[in-house]
Amino acid sequence: MLTIAQITDLHVTTDKDPLNQQRNEERLRQVMRAIHELRPRPVAIVASGDLVDRGEREEYLELERLMAESEIPIFYAVGNHDSREGFLSVFSGPGAQTDANGYIQYAVDFGPMRMVVCDTLEGPNHGDYDEARAAWLAETLDAEPNKPTAVILHHPPIPSGIQWMDPDPDSPWIGRLAQVLKGRDQVQVLMCGHIHRAFTGLFAGHVLSAAPATSIQLTLDLTEVDMHVPDGREILVEEPPAFALLMCHAGHLTTHTCQAGDYTPAVTYNFPFRTLA
Repeated sequence: MLTIAQITDLHVTTDKDPLNQQRNEERLRQVMRAIHELRPRPVAIVASGDLVDRGEREEYLELERLMAESEIPIFYAVGNHDSREGFLSVFSGPGAQTDANGYIQYAVDFGPMRMVVCDTLEGPNHGDYDEARAAWLAETLDAEPNKPTAVILHHPPIPSGIQWMDPDPDSPWIGRLAQVLKGRDQVQVLMCGHIHRAFTGLFAGHVLSAAPATSIQLTLDLTEVDMHVPDGREILVEEPPAFALLMCHAGHLTTHTCQAGDYTPAVTYNFPFRTLA
């Protein structure tokens, strides 16, 4: 059995924004401590976008400082708050690879499974996946048609029900991505971020699992919203920082949602689960 931890929506920033700098750094540290305490320890951590808040080089230097403490290799994807230029000015190597067109996307093999990181960055909020990126993904998936694969992307291509954050289901990039993924049965799960809240669904015949944020979470409000008329509703809430865990066991990929923090044990293993025959 091996595991990979997913963190997302870190929103690391600088002292230009002292409140969010302190809060988001402490929440990230809680999550990283929790991941390092897992048994077995994950073989990797994937950070699936919105690594920083404004896409500035100074923020990526802060992120580099924080991640330098990790004893586990970290792989990165970018989200709508990120800047490819800013990110690549600080990060390089196996966890920050680019394709031939300069998009931050790559594949990594972990023994019995494969992780494919996609770049959906485009514009201020919603994602994109153009023809060049889609062609890269098709070629990459075709290279290993039989290995259990997790596809990582920042933007979920399905609605969460939190309407002010949800994509237009008719967006061309969503149809383009679905075309690539349909029928590629080695893809067992798509792992996303962006919504700052855990949810699951189906996309192009595959399970989609969106992870909660290390930074503050989105309030779960599924009511109608007028995108042009603010109504005072709560949109973010200080629920505990959290992450996702991908498990590969016997050729099957399974995801868990995990809260970070110190909790009192409720029950301990003092009696056998099974009696000897």
